[in-house]
Amino acid sequence: MTGKIEKVWAREVLDSRGNPTVEAEVTIFGHRISAIAPSGASTGSWEAHELRDGGSRFGGKGVATAVENVRTEIAKVLVGMDPTDQEAIDAAMIELDGTPNKKRLGANALIATSLAVAKAGAAVKGVPLYQHIGNDGVTLPVPMLNIINGGKHAGGNLKIQEFMIIPAGAKTFSDCLRMSSEVYMSLKSMLKKKYGVGAINLGDEGGFAPPLDTAAEAMETIVSAVSDAG
Repeated sequence: MTGKIEKVWAREVLDSRGNPTVEAEVTIFGHRISAIAPSGASTGSWEAHELRDGGSRFGGKGVATAVENVRTEIAKVLVGMDPTDQEAIDAAMIELDGTPNKKRLGANALIATSLAVAKAGAAVKGVPLYQHIGNDGVTLPVPMLNIINGGKHAGGNLKIQEFMIIPAGAKTFSDCLRMSSEVYMSLKSMLKKKYGVGAINLGDEGGFAPPLDTAAEAMETIVSAVSDAG
């Protein structure tokens, strides 16, 4: 089954932090498929540019301009294109933007639209999104799990944003999840016992936000949790 992109639209929605972000919507065969752009609490100067409106609306974090870019310029280019040709879709948007860091149209406008098209392409082909993107190569990755948060992802003195564990010794993905969950529960119990219930509050990305001062303390605490979990 083949088809063409019939309509591209966008709207302003709120992300998991309550900040505005872009939701793009693609229509194919009369069906609307959407995707939402993520955003980071901290972004480096070399990252793709997230277009925000400034001013007083939403504390300067509004994305009305990025939304309008999807509805107008991006839509004009993508309508009529094949949603299964992701490379052509992304190339067309990158060329349209014309900047190294996507600052003209906004990386938030481009990524939301790109993902919406990718989901539409998968639907047209009748396959899951991962298969549409990766073709025939199907391998479950070893998960990396965020268990302590710091930096801008949590209040406190830790400078590093994410402390993660990798269950590299597991033989199956289900074992990866079990081992990681056991370490997480061990860490939770350890932090609560040592620092009180406030130490098991969560940061932006689901890791604990305990009152630790240094990365060395965090690493030592994680090693102890791994040891206690067996």
